[in-house]
Amino acid sequence: MTTQQWNAQDYARNSSAQAKWALELVDKLPLRGDETLLDIGCGDGKITAVLVERLPRGRAVGIDASAAMVTLAQERFPAAETPNLSFRQMDATALDLPERFDAVFSNATLHWIADHRAVLRGLSRCLNPGARILFQMGGRGNTLGIEAAFRSQMDDPRWRGYFVDFQKPHHYYGPEEYQQWLPEAGFHARWVELIPKDMQHEGAEGLKGWLRTTWFPYTNRVPEAQRDIFLSEVLEAYLKAHPLDEQGKTHVAMVRLEVEAEFTG
Repeated sequence: MTTQQWNAQDYARNSSAQAKWALELVDKLPLRGDETLLDIGCGDGKITAVLVERLPRGRAVGIDASAAMVTLAQERFPAAETPNLSFRQMDATALDLPERFDAVFSNATLHWIADHRAVLRGLSRCLNPGARILFQMGGRGNTLGIEAAFRSQMDDPRWRGYFVDFQKPHHYYGPEEYQQWLPEAGFHARWVELIPKDMQHEGAEGLKGWLRTTWFPYTNRVPEAQRDIFLSEVLEAYLKAHPLDEQGKTHVAMVRLEVEAEFTG
């Protein structure tokens, strides 16, 4: 999983679409109010804070592989103000948690991880019987248009040398994989589906901000002094194939894999 290069402040400014979808996902997670909940990939903490508001008699723990993200979350939601909310830096494939959880939430995170079996195995060691998990992540067929725009520039002789041995950072799976992995780790699948989504940004600069923030495994291959030029050319290639709409918004066709399951042990 990519862990060290997130710009936490920039992500917080350019993650409105992720936040919108996360709030929609929160509403799909039934909570009594007394559960202990784990948020995998908590980022800047704002969605974990929304979740803990629904746990007046419970608590929430947010984990993220990025130290910068965890620091920002701790600054924004200090323990003194929200004692039932905490954040820790942790790799989701190597969960090491003393608590036992009743619910697990994850949005827009797990597609950064290749080994989802390891995540599920780790969860099976720290869940109470009957615990519910609700994940949404990039799924099979996600961001094809954006990837094509990046490839068009990565194949250009001016940029090609920076991408020798480049490996895609995203791992987009489908229902078939999860239908196999869940029972292996002691989970009963309730809902595993691919869901098409339309990501929108205000104008070319809005899309560019999202690309700069979340597609850094691509842009960071290019020397810093040339990154904005490279990214502008990627943006131009994308908008040539997918122009702004009449309201000046950009559109990115996304596919999300949504997973709801119960831990049966």
